[in-house]
Amino acid sequence: MIALLFILLIPFAAAGLALIHQGLGRSRSSAHTLLATLCAIAIAAVVFLAVGCSWAGHAGGAAHVLHGFDWLGAEPFMGQGLYAKPGSARETLVLCFQLFAVGLAAMIPISTGSDRWRMTAIGAWSVVAAGLIYPLLSHWIWGGGWLATRLPELGLPGFVDAGGAGAIQVLGGLGALSVGWVLGPRRGKYTQGMATAIPGHNIVLVHFGCLLALVGWFGLEGAASLLFYNIAPERLVWVAINCLLGASSALLFAVVATRLRYRKTDSSISANGWVAGLVAVSAGGAWFSPGQAIFVGLMAGGLVTFLVEIFELWLMVDDPGGAISVHGAAGLWGLVAFGLLAPPAGSHLLAQLVGVATLLGLGLPLVHGLNMLIDRFVPYRVDMDGDWQGMDIRELGSGAYPEFVIHTDEFVPR
Repeated sequence: MIALLFILLIPFAAAGLALIHQGLGRSRSSAHTLLATLCAIAIAAVVFLAVGCSWAGHAGGAAHVLHGFDWLGAEPFMGQGLYAKPGSARETLVLCFQLFAVGLAAMIPISTGSDRWRMTAIGAWSVVAAGLIYPLLSHWIWGGGWLATRLPELGLPGFVDAGGAGAIQVLGGLGALSVGWVLGPRRGKYTQGMATAIPGHNIVLVHFGCLLALVGWFGLEGAASLLFYNIAPERLVWVAINCLLGASSALLFAVVATRLRYRKTDSSISANGWVAGLVAVSAGGAWFSPGQAIFVGLMAGGLVTFLVEIFELWLMVDDPGGAISVHGAAGLWGLVAFGLLAPPAGSHLLAQLVGVATLLGLGLPLVHGLNMLIDRFVPYRVDMDGDWQGMDIRELGSGAYPEFVIHTDEFVPR
């Protein structure tokens, strides 16, 4: 019952991220962003139940083993191995958790594709993410796969991801990076090699989304820690405390850093810092001390503050919501931080680095290769004038704010 209650908090994380993505994009694409998020979650849930849950599997379940490495689950499709099966409460809770978690992983790249990613292409990405990519990574980390079980045979601790920093957040961040590469920048973003500022249209919704995300992260990390790592129920209090401390310290770092650099505090980067703190701490919030959670959050806030600018100005990757930095970079940092700080200090570092190398070395090529393949059959980018006219009009036929929004970026050079 405790795990189920925490699972039921996870939709707050999805709602919070959806509002952040919508608020940091243009007003003319806001309805499209929210509907695309709902579609991504819906498609991911159905596809994961139909196919993905078989390959994600669960610890102790059937699996495909190759050369001693447990690569993929081998459970029945459609969850038939659990339905009406006595004594399967734990496995059913894992399935319930995964249905929510896979939706989060699928929706994160929508932030990067804001204003130009077609809804049919988002749906195609969601199918692939829920049917193949997420189940593969989830099995390796949580389903009894090789990252969790093979490393101990080599004298290392198993790879630990107590709240989805790798399986959900890094996957979403890698998807965001790949989508940014495939789509290219919005029209008017880069002129003569210089980046043009295209501010989000509703920072109030962004900050409200941060508060909703905090509640959702309590559920996300608490449920994962209970189901996959069997933490004592009293440790759940520390999960909540560390989530708040990590988000708070990351936010405050971003507030102070942007104030010092620009003489004004940047609201969007500060909000991204808050979420990055949640992402980083989710790697091991049940084991971090409060002081460690603050340190992890501070570093996550620093990463986001500077990486958002690096991706935008130096690498020319147009990421309106900062998802690459917030979910990808902060998630990787959280996994490494757990290796550095988890008691006894440093004992998990090598195992965590193996997991990080796996996510980057196998996960990124897989994600990007599949995105490029999908783009050949279901073109990702809207037509030439679509992102300028707005995705709401182009794909939905009407705007979210038809009466009273002035599009100030009409004066931005095309």
